[in-house]
Amino acid sequence: MNQYLRGIAIMSEVVALGEVLIDFTPAGFSPAGNPIFERNPGGAPANVLAMLSKLGITTSFCGKVGDDLFGHDLKNILEKAGIETKGLILSKDFNTTFTFVELSPDGDRNFGFIRKHGADKELTIDEVDLSILSGARLFHFGGVSLTEEPARSATLHTAGEAKKRGLLISYDPNFREPLWREKDAVGVLSEGLKYADILKVSDEECRLLSGIDDLCEGAEYISKTYGTKIIFVTMGAEGSAYYFKGNFHKQRTFDVKTVDTTGAGDAFFGAMLYRILKSKKELPEFTASELDEFLRFANAAGSLVTTQKGAIMSMPDIAKIEDLIKNGRIL
Repeated sequence: MNQYLRGIAIMSEVVALGEVLIDFTPAGFSPAGNPIFERNPGGAPANVLAMLSKLGITTSFCGKVGDDLFGHDLKNILEKAGIETKGLILSKDFNTTFTFVELSPDGDRNFGFIRKHGADKELTIDEVDLSILSGARLFHFGGVSLTEEPARSATLHTAGEAKKRGLLISYDPNFREPLWREKDAVGVLSEGLKYADILKVSDEECRLLSGIDDLCEGAEYISKTYGTKIIFVTMGAEGSAYYFKGNFHKQRTFDVKTVDTTGAGDAFFGAMLYRILKSKKELPEFTASELDEFLRFANAAGSLVTTQKGAIMSMPDIAKIEDLIKNGRIL
């Protein structure tokens, strides 16, 4: 049992397990012409929780960072974002993971991970106190924590326990090619699909995991193969879509001045999970009109995040989301 949680009851609606890290984002050039990088907190599961927390959902994070400058900074940032951190371990043996983000002129990005001795991938089964799931309604995890052992086993074990307890399970494969070179990405990421009630994939990930080019057919394959109840597909500037009960529906996103797309998909998913949880409905009860409304809300949240650099501290509140829905322009 994790010494940091022993005897402590954590009651949060949503629990996420995975990576929280530092994104070094381009911030111009020095007088000598050298690139300058800004330190931003990130990590997909933490980003999702930040969006949920911003919208009023109680959240807890479970993961591992270094007992170093970056790790302590991340702990403080999560707490500032309203995320419970008793499940966050500060490791004296491993360093906090960080990544350098390269931005293209349109705001899209590539990642360079510094993770050889990264603490996030060293989380063990024994370090996860399952009492963190008590009282929760949803457990969320992502594919980055599946790339290496022992975090892979810790993640899947916790997802299995959450399933046994009747929690909803949400999953984002979050495929990052540099982390999977010479590894069976599809096979491992598909293990996560076995637990997911709610799945968020990019168009690239939908094709990767299904082996099918057509997004509707790919989502249908995943749903029928793994029993996933709702699948959301993000398509960048093209918007997003949902697959539900055999129907695949696309929706355009909003026209905003994009600066950095980091965290857009996480804001989208966090906003979507917020609407699902607030509805108080079981997943099979949703109607097409409700999911259309949810998609519009999530698109607005994802769009707003792209107007700023970084992720966790860029999550919009509900007023900004509703204002964009009301007054924004669709692409």
